[in-house]
Amino acid sequence: MSKLPDHARLDRIVTEARRLSELREAGYRERALKLYPWICGRCAREFSGVRLRELTVHHKDHNHDNNPADGSNWELLCLYCHDNEHSRVLDEEQRRRGAENQTVATHNPFASLHAMLKKE
Repeated sequence: MSKLPDHARLDRIVTEARRLSELREAGYRERALKLYPWICGRCAREFSGVRLRELTVHHKDHNHDNNPADGSNWELLCLYCHDNEHSRVLDEEQRRRGAENQTVATHNPFASLHAMLKKE
């Protein structure tokens, strides 16, 4: 007999996790916006007014819980550069996984070439 998941409980857990994440993000985002000029650290676009919401806080070490008061783990990036940065990290991880799964070729098509040339 399989036990059905408690959807109401799962919804409460997800809602609470999102709320805590938004609170944590709001805290370091506000601090980062006070510390740094409102310019993307990659493409150098400037932001102000309603467009300020397009400027995000990027964690250099990719750990969203590492939020030192001096902001040394943060950089402000526009949405596009932030997405690009995370895509680059994911692409690199995928490349590494692919390299680990590749087999090394052991066949040498020219191994007996020297012997074949001596015959003539």
